[in-house]
Amino acid sequence: MKVRAYLLDVARFQQEPMAEGHEFCRLCERLSQERQQKIGRFRYAKGKALSLGAGLLLDFGLSQYGLRERDAAIEYGADGKPYLRDFPELHFNLSHSGSLAMAVFADREAGCDIEQAAVPDMRVAYRFFSADEVKMLEGLEKEKQAEVFFRFWTLKESFLKVTGKGTRMPLNEFCIHLGTPVKVEYGGKFLDYGFAEYAYPGYRAALCVEKPEGRAFKGAKPELLSWEQIR
Repeated sequence: MKVRAYLLDVARFQQEPMAEGHEFCRLCERLSQERQQKIGRFRYAKGKALSLGAGLLLDFGLSQYGLRERDAAIEYGADGKPYLRDFPELHFNLSHSGSLAMAVFADREAGCDIEQAAVPDMRVAYRFFSADEVKMLEGLEKEKQAEVFFRFWTLKESFLKVTGKGTRMPLNEFCIHLGTPVKVEYGGKFLDYGFAEYAYPGYRAALCVEKPEGRAFKGAKPELLSWEQIR
């Protein structure tokens, strides 16, 4: 099983003047017209920078396989999950939050999610988490509750992104079990997916892969790329 993951901090471009500067535009021009249009649809610098970061990570990751984002034929499944039309054996997924963009590349279906941690809103948990997940959260002290809330959130999102089912699989219809290893239960059965989790100052992140070959998935610790590497 081959899994690669990357992070990029785009804070440098999240101020309005930088989002319209020469370097920002130069980096945008390296990417496909589709990605440039996606960047342009964001109104504010924060969103533009995150979309740029996701595109640059996709470009960097594909370059490790002899491909480039601007040349890759990216199409979308029925639920909007992107895939490489001409390279079905290579899977990727993107996420971003705060000032960090994240990407994962694998030889099987894979998903990633990164979230900037904050004070958890338990109303979200009551609406979107399973009964067992909510019960665990309610039994925790506030500090621990925040940590576990974002663990659940990133693990659940990474799983949904692997399946490609999006909103067709409600978040409260499957349950994440925070054991070793982490497992996902749906319809009374444990499914064949592997998870890895990561903690960064102010952030939580998770990876999920399909069918991790019958052993615990230890993940691939995301590499924080420098702008020198991106260039």
